[in-house]
Formats: sequence, structure tokens, C-alpha cells
Amino acid sequence: MVPRLSCAPLEFHRKHRSFASGDVPYSTGIANAHAWRTIVVSRRTNTPKYDAKAKVDAFDWPEIIRSLDADGTAVLPQLLEPGQCARLAAGYSNDDLYRSRIVMARHGFGRGEYKYFRYPLPELLQDLRQALYSRLAPVANRWYKEMGIDVRYPSVHADFIRRCQRAGQKRPTPLILQYFEGDYNCLHQDLYGAHVFPLQATILLSKPGTDFEGGEFVVTDAGARDKRADVVQLTQGDAVILAVNRRPMTGSRGPVKTAMRHGVSRVRRGRRYTVGIIFHDAR
Repeated sequence: MVPRLSCAPLEFHRKHRSFASGDVPYSTGIANAHAWRTIVVSRRTNTPKYDAKAKVDAFDWPEIIRSLDADGTAVLPQLLEPGQCARLAAGYSNDDLYRSRIVMARHGFGRGEYKYFRYPLPELLQDLRQALYSRLAPVANRWYKEMGIDVRYPSVHADFIRRCQRAGQKRPTPLILQYFEGDYNCLHQDLYGAHVFPLQATILLSKPGTDFEGGEFVVTDAGARDKRADVVQLTQGDAVILAVNRRPMTGSRGPVKTAMRHGVSRVRRGRRYTVGIIFHDAR
């Protein structure tokens, strides 16, 4: 049975423009953010730096693309290690990392809160954002061609960010979300301006069954003839790639557009953290 989400009307949960600016501004200090960024090599252990590109490239991309085409979602198992998940979650209390904080209940988004990272992003997230984008840009371009949308994306993420900036979308959108018992996230789409990349990633930082219970990641296919809701099963460190808004699906007369939305069911116990990697920036 699909967990029920208690949601405000959809039109109040499209996160874009003014909502992306946040409820609470944070200080502009950057020194602590630099200090918290991922260390390249440990002098004591000579541990090599986490290579985001190599990690991302090692996944079975033909299978990932097949899943995205069929369902609008695909799981990347163990994209992050437990220690990396713990460090990201522990950073939630470090205000210097973030540009703003959103309390969801104030806007009818659900219950819980999230914070938007400021630039420069933590190195781990910056590297993952670039590596994932390079793999997903060809999918985005093919999807838009099939849907008859006259937009194409460059192969390098920095080039796309420059496009966003020229349109006034200069606020970073990667975010971290915190849920306690009873919290949930209404079904929504992460739209922040005119320039929208049609795919995004969410990484579960907490361990289901240990850190929390409930809090399932839910996606809906709202525009298909047979409307569908699915629960995406994730373990700690797993990432789910999902459609932000529209995607093509095969109809009787060729590709048709369908709209996806996603949310989180009620957390029944504990605390749940996730990181969202959105590839377009906000106004």
C-alpha cells in the first residue's frame, strides 16, 4: 500500500522564485564552509580522495537510462559511503554552509525543514553535481527532442550554470532536508525559474530501520492515462535520479508528455536526512 501524504494544494508547493530565497538568511562568512569541504588526502592514512566522477561512471548507465525511460526514476546504490552520509548530516547545524532555511509548514509544503547550501558548495556535492550532470545531459536532450521542446543542454554543467546566471538564476539550489517524527514532504516539483534541468538526484543520508522508520520516498506519474504512485526503496547512501517535471513516455501514437511529482511520507520514528542535488539554480 502506498503511504498517504497529507499535502497542501499542488499550486502552493512549486518551489521556485520567492520560496527559493528562504525564510531565514544566514551569515555570509565562507571560511568555515571552506574548512568543512572534503579533504583531498589524509596525511596520516594516505587515503585517496573520493573520486565522484569515477564513482558515477562505474554504474550501469544503460540500465539506469532504461529505468529512467520506463519509470522516470533510477536508483544508484551506495553512491555515498556511511561516513560521508554522517558528515553531511552532521553539517546541518553549521549555519555558515547555508544561504537560507525553509520551515515547510509555513508554506503548506508539509512538516520538517530544509536548508539551501551557499556557494561554494562542499566539494563532495560540487563534484557529484558535475559528474551526474554530464551523464544526464544526453538523456535530458533526448527527452526534450522527443517531447518537441526546443531546449538543449550543454555537456558541461558550468556552461549550463552560466546560462542560468544570465537569466538571473544565481542562487544555488542543492539542499539538505531534516525530518523528525510526524514530518513529511508534500508532492511537489522543484522549479526555480525559467531554466529547468529535467532531472535531479536525492541521496538518503540516514539508515532506515535504525535512524528512522517511515519516511518513504514517493513518486507519482500524474499525467499518464493510468495514474501511478510508487515508493522508491532506498538504503543509506543510495541516490534516486528522478524527473523534475515532464518526461516522455510511449503512447499509442508516439511519445507523449507526462508529469512527475515526488514527496516523502510521514516519518513514524527517529530523524531522517537527505541531500537533494538540483542542477539548475534559482532566481
